[in-house]
Amino acid sequence: MKLLRSPLVVLGGVLVGVLVAAAVMAPLLAPYDPLALAGDSLQAPSRHHLFGTNNIGQDLFSQIVWGARASLVVAVTSAVLAVALGAVVGTGAGLVGGTVDALVMRVIDVFLAVPRLPLLVLVAALAGANRISVILVIGLLTWPVVARLVRSQTLSVRSRGFVDAARGFGGGLGYVMRRHLVPAVGPILVATFVAIAANAVLLEASLAFLGLADPTSVSWGLIINRALGHPGLYFTSAWTWWILPAGLAITLAVLGFSFLGVGLEPHLNRRAASGS
Repeated sequence: MKLLRSPLVVLGGVLVGVLVAAAVMAPLLAPYDPLALAGDSLQAPSRHHLFGTNNIGQDLFSQIVWGARASLVVAVTSAVLAVALGAVVGTGAGLVGGTVDALVMRVIDVFLAVPRLPLLVLVAALAGANRISVILVIGLLTWPVVARLVRSQTLSVRSRGFVDAARGFGGGLGYVMRRHLVPAVGPILVATFVAIAANAVLLEASLAFLGLADPTSVSWGLIINRALGHPGLYFTSAWTWWILPAGLAITLAVLGFSFLGVGLEPHLNRRAASGS
């Protein structure tokens, strides 16, 4: 109930909920196959084509709806990959300590020092234009942030007196992790998952906009990429239904995850403090 009193949580939840509903119900909501020719070239919005058509006659409303699925899949899977890898590396480094911890931190520092977007573009270009490579690239380039946060919290839990007391009374590593470490690290993982998901939506759209995406797929970034490649687009009113809806969809999706993360952060921080 406390979460429902936060305007950011409610607004972010609504926006993310709309994104999830559009992704799940895309076959029911989209009136046309997003890749099929559904009308004449550059038709203005009408009751038959709510967002009009593009230069080859594809229905843009259907592409926006199906683009939600592409963005959600990339956001969730890349965030899961980054959080899982970061949690394992950060927890292991914090618990083992010593040379292993120092070596892991130097690797993390190297990843954090490298400019992310240029490296992302380079790796995506070399790996090939497909959704799996985009997911792997985003996940493998964002895990160091999670690992550093988890390691810090793990070291904090290790230094607490009640952990030493639990070990002294025979509590094994599994008990300490289940009883003390998971409650302390869990809220951090939730917060970073939401933040990475928001970043992944923007990165996926950026790569697609640059042409580093599967050209046979449907995504919001590809819609804008193809629109800007149309000569004389801004000399007509076509940009208002070809570019604006996709740009607004990207903006609302990123804002939804961002609002949700910012709204959850105070509650998760209190939970982490009480759990540790």
